[in-house]
Amino acid sequence: MDSDLAKSLRSVTISPLEGEEEEEEVHIEEVEEDEEEDEEDSVQLGFVEKPKNPRLLLSHLFPNKAGGLPAWLDPVNLPPDNSRLCGFCGDPLQFLLQIYASIDGKESTFHRTLYVFMCPSMACLLRDQHEQWRHKEGSPSRSVKVFRCQLARSNPYYSSEPPKLDGTDRPLCTGVPLCCWCGTWKGGKLCGSCKKTRYCSEKHQAMHWKSGHKSECYKLIASDSTIVNNGNGVQDLTVFKNGLNNATWPEYEIVIEEESGFEWEKSEGNSSSTGTSAIVTKYNKTDEALQSVMDQFEADADKKSWASFEERISRAPEQVLRYCRDATAKPLWPLCSGRPSKTEIPPCRYCKGPLCYEFQIMPQLLYYFGVKNDSNSLDWGTIAVFTCLASCESSISYKEEFAWVQIYPATSIRPGRLTM
Repeated sequence: MDSDLAKSLRSVTISPLEGEEEEEEVHIEEVEEDEEEDEEDSVQLGFVEKPKNPRLLLSHLFPNKAGGLPAWLDPVNLPPDNSRLCGFCGDPLQFLLQIYASIDGKESTFHRTLYVFMCPSMACLLRDQHEQWRHKEGSPSRSVKVFRCQLARSNPYYSSEPPKLDGTDRPLCTGVPLCCWCGTWKGGKLCGSCKKTRYCSEKHQAMHWKSGHKSECYKLIASDSTIVNNGNGVQDLTVFKNGLNNATWPEYEIVIEEESGFEWEKSEGNSSSTGTSAIVTKYNKTDEALQSVMDQFEADADKKSWASFEERISRAPEQVLRYCRDATAKPLWPLCSGRPSKTEIPPCRYCKGPLCYEFQIMPQLLYYFGVKNDSNSLDWGTIAVFTCLASCESSISYKEEFAWVQIYPATSIRPGRLTM
């Protein structure tokens, strides 16, 4: 593998952190999936906080965020219609989170943001479990999708100078009109009556009509008002405030910290083999509940994997994201079963080169989103995101990457989640 490419992986950072460059050369070696690692990867952790100023999460300030509306890096050329829908129920996907992760030393990745969307239906996610194994058979249907967008420093949308963060920063142009119900996807459909409100789908148009647009529509016909709702994230929130309560999760800023800054001391007599979870204890889960889950794991390998998982995340139990775009990095899997082998990770659909692991999303995010903790609600063990190793370029602004979702063997019990 080209050494320059391997070195570029060391230079990728989640803005605004400035990581220290490592001097030693990176060697990419084939490692067995269950091989133990002597040294831990250098990982950045993401934690959610309510934004002090929501305008700091707009696209021209290159945010890390979860929930709310996506801040589209390219506000004009959004993902096409066939990419924004759940492959099972056909509903528009909801925005989960985005990470700003530029790559140094490459002009085309001066700005680089990764977006994750998913269907809120657990039934669709369970069907997704079968489809993610079928990439060799064509284009599988998915309920979880990842998009990568990257721009050079000189581009039509943003200043080449860093944001001043003093309230004067502005994008260089407006984005495309967005759906007035979800505020997420391109509003390619107009209301047939007022000709002013836009929608991404017939379903969202119908939901908006029932929610109040039926009475507002005639007022808009009689007025000269213009709806401001575009891909820069500059929206008239009163237009689709009803939709935001139903079509988006609560908005948070993602704050990045180094995992090495969190110390963890194993108390005497509390080894990982005892089956006692620091996370479960912290959030009042009972030992019986944990044992019930452990009894359903398929083999001792799952128990060992779970013990390692819980021990690692107990250092910072509120983490919602783990980031490490290193040449040899691997996800921290909760279970041994249900994880992919190297051959089950597809190649890049654009350059046909290999994908590499970049980050994973933890189930704690569901607590902050207010998702119920019952058998029918959305849940996952982890969502691991794999992206093009070369972060390739193409004429498509939003390139679809690959997500592997690992869920627990029983969805009725959620180990590691905060209690509601």
